[in-house]
Parts: sequence; C-alpha cells; structure tokens
Amino acid sequence: MGWAGKISSALLGMTLVLLQGCASVPMASLNEDSTAKEFRIDPQKSSIYVYRNENFGGAVPMTVSLDGRVAGQTGAKTFFLWEVGPGEHEIGSISENNVTLKLKTEAGKAYYVWQEVKMGFWMARSALHEVDEETARKAIAECKRAQSSF
Repeated sequence: MGWAGKISSALLGMTLVLLQGCASVPMASLNEDSTAKEFRIDPQKSSIYVYRNENFGGAVPMTVSLDGRVAGQTGAKTFFLWEVGPGEHEIGSISENNVTLKLKTEAGKAYYVWQEVKMGFWMARSALHEVDEETARKAIAECKRAQSSF
C-alpha cells in the first residue's frame, strides 16, 4: 500500500473512532431520569420523547429543537422528554443536515421520536423517525435523560 493508501486508511480509522466515541452533553438528574422512565402522562398534556440509543456517532453531540427553540444536545444513549400542550409540534435535528418531523399530538398520549445518526461527508448526519411505544420504551430504558433548556 502506498502513502496515499496509508493516509486514507489512517483518516478513515480516526473518523470511525471519533464517530464511536462519547459526546458529553448536560444531563438531567437521576431522579428526573427515573421519573421519565415511568412513562406517566399528564391527561391534559402530550409527552414527547426524543431518543438517540446508538453508540455510532457518539462523539458528535447533535442539537435538537422543539417548535423552533433549541432544547439542547443529544449524545450517545441519551433522550429528552417534553410535556407539551396538545396540537402541532415540530422536532428538529441540526447536524450536517437539518431535518424536521411534525407531530400532531393529543392530550393524554405519548409520542416517541428516534434520532438516527448517519455517516455524513464532513460530520454526522441525522434522521428523525416516529416509532411505536414498545420499541421506544426498550430503547429509552438503555439511555440517560439529557438536560433540556425547557
């Protein structure tokens, strides 16, 4: 293998290490984490969980927004929980690409959004997927609650 091949291999290896590392994001308290994992829903509100249960891309924090306001950042194995009024809400994920997911929520119901991490050209990319309750609860059980700015 020539020098160019060795350099390319080294760069690819360093990129993979960075993408599998662990980002440091502000975390909620242990009490807030365990309370969120009880999945209780206020009958007058809607609960929105956004989770990132992968290790891939863990070194890259990803900014998440709710209704156009920055809520904070996710890292590997983290989640957010927001209690919101029923109605239309937009979740945003800001990375190499910016993606949004619109939800129409009802009072007394929970909604679950998986923030998928994907390989990007310069940095990680993301996608948002609404998922079923059973899948989400299993994934959230593996995660820790990140601190949200609201």
